[in-house]
Amino acid sequence: MSEFLELAKARRSVRTFDGQKLDDSVINELKDFARTINNPYGVQVRFVFLDKDENSLSSPVLSGEKTYVSAVVIKGEHADEAYGYSFEALLMHAHKMGLGTVWIGGTMPREKFENATGLAANEIMPCMSPLGKTSQKMSIKETLMRKGVKADSRIDFDKLFFEGDFNTPLSEEKATAAGVFEALENVRVAPSAVNKQPWRVVIDGNAAHFYEKKDKGFATPDYDLQKIDVGIGMYHFETELTLKGLSPKLEISDPGLKTPDDTEYIATYRW
Repeated sequence: MSEFLELAKARRSVRTFDGQKLDDSVINELKDFARTINNPYGVQVRFVFLDKDENSLSSPVLSGEKTYVSAVVIKGEHADEAYGYSFEALLMHAHKMGLGTVWIGGTMPREKFENATGLAANEIMPCMSPLGKTSQKMSIKETLMRKGVKADSRIDFDKLFFEGDFNTPLSEEKATAAGVFEALENVRVAPSAVNKQPWRVVIDGNAAHFYEKKDKGFATPDYDLQKIDVGIGMYHFETELTLKGLSPKLEISDPGLKTPDDTEYIATYRW
C-alpha cells in the first residue's frame, strides 16, 4: 500500500478535541503550506485561521476545539470542485502533522463564521474545519453521529468505479492491472458530506472520467456540497498518480457516455 493511501485510510473525521490551543508554530506551518496550494482549475481558494475564543465561535457537533480554519472562494465556474480540491489538500497536510480535522458544512452558526472570516460580497465560505489534537476519548455525541452516517464504511469499489461505460463495473483486480487501483481506492476512502460518496469514475485507457451522483438537499443557490466532495476525490486521485511518477492533466471534455439518473459529468484526468 502506498504511503499516501495509508495516510488517507488512517484519517477519520474528528469532532472531540483535547481542549488545548495549538502552538503558533503549528499554525504558521499550516499557513505556509496553504500559500503553496494550487488546484487544476487555477481557481484561488484562500484560508482564514480563526481563534474560537477571540471570535466567540462554536459548533454544536464539536467539543474541545480552540482553532478553526475556513476556506473561501469567489463564486464562479468550477469554484466548487476547486474548493474541495484545495481545502482537502490543506486538511490532509494537517492530518499528516498529527492534527484532527473534520469538514463542517452545515452544523455551525454560518453568519458568525462568515463575519469572522471577512467574506467579500462575491465570495462564499461553504465549509470550515476545526484544528487540534484529538481527544483520547470520543464524546457520546460524536459516537452517535459516526454511527448515524456509518462513518467507518464505504460503498463497494465496483459500485463506484467503472470500465469504459456505466454498464461495466471495474473490479479491484482489473484496476490493479491498469495501474489505477490505489488512486481509485484513495477516492473511495475520502471524506464526503454525510458519507454519501457522490463520486463515480469511468476508466477508459489512460483517462478517468469523474461524475457527480446527486442526492437531494446538498445544493444551495451558491454552491453544491457534492461537487465539493468530487473535488475532494479528485485531489486524492491526482495526488496518488503524481506520487507514482505520472503526470495527470485535467480537462473538461465530456465523453458523452450514457449516465444513470441524477449523474453529471464533472471532468476528465488523462495521464
